[in-house]
Amino acid sequence: MRFIGVIPARYASSRFPGKPLAILGGKPMIQRVYEQVAQVLDDVYVATDDQRIFDTVTAFGGQVVMTSPDHKSGTDRIQEAVTTIGGDFDVVVNIQGDEPFIQRSQIETVCRCFEDPQTQIATLGKPFTVEMGIEALENPNSPKVVLDNQGYAMYFSRSIIPFIRGKEKVEWPGRYPFLKHIGLYAYRTEVLAEITRLPQSSLEIAESLEQLRWLQNGYKIKVGTTDVETIGIDTPADLARAEEFLKTIA
Repeated sequence: MRFIGVIPARYASSRFPGKPLAILGGKPMIQRVYEQVAQVLDDVYVATDDQRIFDTVTAFGGQVVMTSPDHKSGTDRIQEAVTTIGGDFDVVVNIQGDEPFIQRSQIETVCRCFEDPQTQIATLGKPFTVEMGIEALENPNSPKVVLDNQGYAMYFSRSIIPFIRGKEKVEWPGRYPFLKHIGLYAYRTEVLAEITRLPQSSLEIAESLEQLRWLQNGYKIKVGTTDVETIGIDTPADLARAEEFLKTIA
Protein backbone atom coordinates (compact mmCIF):
# COMPACT_ATOMS: atom_id res chain seq x y z
CA MET A 1 0.00 0.00 0.00
CA ARG A 2 1.12 3.56 -0.71
CA PHE A 3 0.80 6.03 2.14
CA ILE A 4 1.08 9.81 2.00
CA GLY A 5 1.41 12.00 5.08
CA VAL A 6 -0.19 15.46 5.00
CA ILE A 7 0.32 18.05 7.75
CA PRO A 8 -2.33 20.81 7.70
CA ALA A 9 -0.86 24.09 8.98
CA ARG A 10 -2.60 27.43 9.25
CA TYR A 11 -1.15 30.67 10.58
CA ALA A 12 -4.30 31.98 12.24
CA SER A 13 -4.97 30.65 15.74
CA SER A 14 -6.99 32.34 18.46
CA ARG A 15 -4.76 31.02 21.24
CA PHE A 16 -1.41 31.02 19.44
CA PRO A 17 -1.15 32.99 16.16
CA GLY A 18 1.72 31.83 13.96
CA LYS A 19 2.09 28.59 15.89
CA PRO A 20 3.60 26.51 13.03
CA LEU A 21 6.48 29.01 12.78
CA ALA A 22 7.18 29.17 16.52
CA ILE A 23 10.79 28.20 17.23
CA LEU A 24 11.32 25.03 19.24
CA GLY A 25 14.88 23.93 19.89
CA GLY A 26 16.19 26.21 17.16
CA LYS A 27 13.77 25.00 14.46
CA PRO A 28 10.27 26.08 13.40
CA MET A 29 7.71 23.73 14.92
CA ILE A 30 6.39 22.74 11.49
CA GLN A 31 9.89 21.56 10.56
CA ARG A 32 10.09 19.35 13.65
CA VAL A 33 6.72 17.75 12.82
CA TYR A 34 7.75 17.24 9.19
CA GLU A 35 11.06 15.61 10.13
CA GLN A 36 9.36 13.22 12.56
CA VAL A 37 6.89 12.08 9.90
CA ALA A 38 9.54 11.82 7.17
CA GLN A 39 11.33 9.19 9.26
CA VAL A 40 8.35 6.88 8.66
CA LEU A 41 6.64 7.90 5.41
CA ASP A 42 8.39 8.47 2.07
CA ASP A 43 5.82 11.00 0.86
CA VAL A 44 5.15 13.93 3.20
CA TYR A 45 3.58 17.32 2.45
CA VAL A 46 2.55 20.38 4.43
CA ALA A 47 -0.82 21.85 3.39
CA THR A 48 -1.12 25.54 4.25
CA ASP A 49 -2.98 28.71 3.33
CA ASP A 50 -0.19 31.06 4.39
CA GLN A 51 2.76 32.25 2.31
CA ARG A 52 5.02 32.53 5.37
CA ILE A 53 4.52 28.87 6.21
CA PHE A 54 4.90 27.91 2.54
CA ASP A 55 8.24 29.76 2.34
CA THR A 56 9.49 28.26 5.62
CA VAL A 57 8.78 24.69 4.51
CA THR A 58 10.43 25.34 1.15
CA ALA A 59 13.47 26.79 2.91
CA PHE A 60 14.12 23.64 4.97
CA GLY A 61 13.63 21.44 1.90
CA GLY A 62 10.15 20.13 2.65
CA GLN A 63 7.29 19.56 0.24
CA VAL A 64 4.38 21.98 0.61
CA VAL A 65 1.08 22.72 -1.10
CA MET A 66 -0.83 26.02 -0.98
CA THR A 67 -4.53 25.55 -0.24
CA SER A 68 -7.64 27.72 0.07
CA PRO A 69 -8.00 29.91 3.18
CA ASP A 70 -11.71 29.05 3.36
CA HIS A 71 -11.54 25.49 4.71
CA LYS A 72 -13.47 24.85 7.91
CA SER A 73 -11.33 21.88 8.98
CA GLY A 74 -7.93 20.32 8.49
CA THR A 75 -9.63 17.35 6.82
CA ASP A 76 -10.98 19.60 4.07
CA ARG A 77 -7.54 21.18 3.62
CA ILE A 78 -5.97 17.74 3.30
CA GLN A 79 -8.44 16.67 0.63
CA GLU A 80 -7.61 19.72 -1.49
CA ALA A 81 -3.89 19.06 -1.02
CA VAL A 82 -4.18 15.41 -2.06
CA THR A 83 -6.15 16.39 -5.15
CA THR A 84 -3.47 18.93 -6.07
CA ILE A 85 -0.58 16.54 -5.43
CA GLY A 86 -2.11 13.71 -7.46
CA GLY A 87 -0.41 10.33 -7.48
CA ASP A 88 -1.74 6.86 -6.77
CA PHE A 89 -1.94 6.77 -2.97
CA ASP A 90 -4.03 4.23 -1.08
CA VAL A 91 -4.08 5.91 2.34
CA VAL A 92 -3.72 9.51 3.51
CA VAL A 93 -2.31 10.08 7.02
CA ASN A 94 -3.36 13.31 8.73
CA ILE A 95 -0.69 14.54 11.16
CA GLN A 96 -1.43 17.56 13.34
CA GLY A 97 0.97 20.46 12.80
CA ASP A 98 1.34 21.07 16.53
CA GLU A 99 2.66 17.59 17.41
CA PRO A 100 6.46 17.99 17.18
CA PHE A 101 7.09 14.88 19.28
CA ILE A 102 4.88 12.46 17.35
CA GLN A 103 6.52 9.06 17.47
CA ARG A 104 7.34 6.54 14.74
CA SER A 105 5.37 3.86 16.61
CA GLN A 106 2.19 5.97 16.55
CA ILE A 107 2.33 6.50 12.79
CA GLU A 108 3.18 2.85 12.16
CA THR A 109 0.28 1.70 14.37
CA VAL A 110 -2.30 3.79 12.53
CA CYS A 111 -0.94 2.59 9.18
CA ARG A 112 -1.15 -1.08 10.24
CA CYS A 113 -4.88 -0.67 10.83
CA PHE A 114 -5.30 -0.81 7.04
CA GLU A 115 -4.09 -4.40 6.96
CA ASP A 116 -7.76 -5.03 7.80
CA PRO A 117 -9.58 -4.52 4.47
CA GLN A 118 -12.70 -3.29 6.31
CA THR A 119 -10.86 -0.29 7.75
CA GLN A 120 -12.04 2.91 6.11
CA ILE A 121 -10.63 5.38 8.64
CA ALA A 122 -8.07 4.75 11.40
CA THR A 123 -7.09 6.58 14.55
CA LEU A 124 -5.42 5.90 17.90
CA GLY A 125 -6.43 5.36 21.51
CA LYS A 126 -4.30 5.38 24.65
CA PRO A 127 -5.40 3.56 27.81
CA PHE A 128 -6.08 5.70 30.86
CA THR A 129 -4.24 4.37 33.90
CA VAL A 130 -5.67 4.09 37.39
CA GLU A 131 -2.92 6.44 38.58
CA MET A 132 -4.28 9.22 36.34
CA GLY A 133 -7.40 9.32 38.51
CA ILE A 134 -10.94 10.46 37.86
CA GLU A 135 -9.79 14.03 37.10
CA ALA A 136 -8.12 12.91 33.86
CA LEU A 137 -11.23 11.01 32.82
CA GLU A 138 -13.46 14.00 33.51
CA ASN A 139 -11.37 16.38 31.37
CA PRO A 140 -13.60 17.30 28.38
CA ASN A 141 -10.50 18.23 26.36
CA SER A 142 -9.48 14.54 26.42
CA PRO A 143 -12.16 12.78 24.35
CA LYS A 144 -12.88 9.17 25.19
CA VAL A 145 -13.63 6.33 22.76
CA VAL A 146 -15.35 2.96 23.22
CA LEU A 147 -14.65 0.03 20.90
CA ASP A 148 -16.45 -3.04 19.65
CA ASN A 149 -14.87 -6.48 19.88
CA GLN A 150 -13.10 -6.02 16.52
CA GLY A 151 -11.41 -2.79 17.56
CA TYR A 152 -13.74 -0.39 15.74
CA ALA A 153 -15.00 2.79 17.35
CA MET A 154 -18.57 2.66 18.62
CA TYR A 155 -18.62 6.24 19.94
CA PHE A 156 -16.40 9.17 20.91
CA SER A 157 -17.36 11.57 23.69
CA ARG A 158 -16.04 14.38 25.83
CA SER A 159 -18.00 12.77 28.67
CA ILE A 160 -16.82 9.65 30.46
CA ILE A 161 -17.93 6.59 28.51
CA PRO A 162 -19.08 4.09 29.55
CA PHE A 163 -20.96 5.09 32.71
CA ILE A 164 -20.12 2.72 35.59
CA ARG A 165 -23.36 1.95 37.41
CA GLY A 166 -23.37 1.25 41.13
CA LYS A 167 -19.87 2.55 41.83
CA GLU A 168 -18.64 5.88 43.16
CA LYS A 169 -16.95 7.94 40.48
CA VAL A 170 -13.63 7.83 42.27
CA GLU A 171 -13.65 4.04 41.73
CA TRP A 172 -14.34 4.20 38.01
CA PRO A 173 -10.72 4.26 36.72
CA GLY A 174 -10.15 0.79 38.17
CA ARG A 175 -13.43 -0.68 36.95
CA TYR A 176 -13.11 -0.38 33.16
CA PRO A 177 -10.24 -0.01 30.60
CA PHE A 178 -11.11 3.56 29.59
CA LEU A 179 -9.49 4.71 26.35
CA LYS A 180 -8.33 8.24 25.54
CA HIS A 181 -8.64 9.27 21.92
CA ILE A 182 -5.41 10.45 20.25
CA GLY A 183 -6.15 12.70 17.27
CA LEU A 184 -3.99 11.07 14.61
CA TYR A 185 -6.10 9.99 11.61
CA ALA A 186 -5.65 8.09 8.38
CA TYR A 187 -8.17 7.53 5.60
CA ARG A 188 -8.44 5.45 2.46
CA THR A 189 -8.12 8.01 -0.34
CA GLU A 190 -11.62 7.45 -1.72
CA VAL A 191 -13.11 7.65 1.79
CA LEU A 192 -11.39 11.00 2.45
CA ALA A 193 -13.04 12.38 -0.69
CA GLU A 194 -16.43 11.12 0.52
CA ILE A 195 -16.32 12.37 4.11
CA THR A 196 -15.30 15.88 3.10
CA ARG A 197 -18.57 16.15 1.17
CA LEU A 198 -20.69 15.29 4.21
CA PRO A 199 -22.63 18.03 6.02
CA GLN A 200 -22.11 18.48 9.75
CA SER A 201 -24.05 15.94 11.79
CA SER A 202 -26.11 16.44 14.93
CA LEU A 203 -23.70 14.43 17.10
CA GLU A 204 -20.70 16.32 15.73
CA ILE A 205 -22.36 19.64 16.55
CA ALA A 206 -23.35 18.46 20.03
CA GLU A 207 -19.88 17.27 21.06
CA SER A 208 -17.76 19.38 18.70
CA LEU A 209 -15.95 16.23 17.49
CA GLU A 210 -15.58 15.92 13.72
CA GLN A 211 -15.13 12.15 13.82
CA LEU A 212 -18.73 11.76 15.00
CA ARG A 213 -19.86 13.01 11.56
CA TRP A 214 -18.15 10.00 10.01
CA LEU A 215 -19.52 7.51 12.54
CA GLN A 216 -23.03 8.90 12.27
CA ASN A 217 -22.87 8.39 8.50
CA GLY A 218 -21.89 4.74 8.88
CA TYR A 219 -18.12 4.82 8.28
CA LYS A 220 -15.97 2.29 10.14
CA ILE A 221 -13.14 3.76 12.22
CA LYS A 222 -10.47 1.28 13.33
CA VAL A 223 -8.68 2.27 16.55
CA GLY A 224 -5.09 1.21 17.10
CA THR A 225 -3.73 1.38 20.64
CA THR A 226 -0.60 3.18 21.77
CA ASP A 227 1.14 3.69 25.10
CA VAL A 228 2.80 6.89 23.87
CA GLU A 229 1.34 10.16 25.13
CA THR A 230 1.12 12.99 22.64
CA ILE A 231 2.47 16.41 23.53
CA GLY A 232 0.40 18.92 21.59
CA ILE A 233 1.17 22.63 21.65
CA ASP A 234 -1.86 24.90 21.86
CA THR A 235 -0.49 27.96 23.68
CA PRO A 236 2.82 29.83 24.22
CA ALA A 237 2.93 28.25 27.70
CA ASP A 238 2.80 24.79 26.07
CA LEU A 239 5.72 25.81 23.86
CA ALA A 240 7.77 26.77 26.92
CA ARG A 241 7.08 23.36 28.47
CA ALA A 242 7.98 21.65 25.19
CA GLU A 243 11.29 23.50 25.14
CA GLU A 244 12.09 22.08 28.58
CA PHE A 245 10.99 18.59 27.50
CA LEU A 246 13.24 18.81 24.45
CA LYS A 247 16.24 19.36 26.71
CA THR A 248 15.50 16.11 28.54
CA ILE A 249 15.55 14.00 25.37
CA ALA A 250 18.35 15.78 23.48
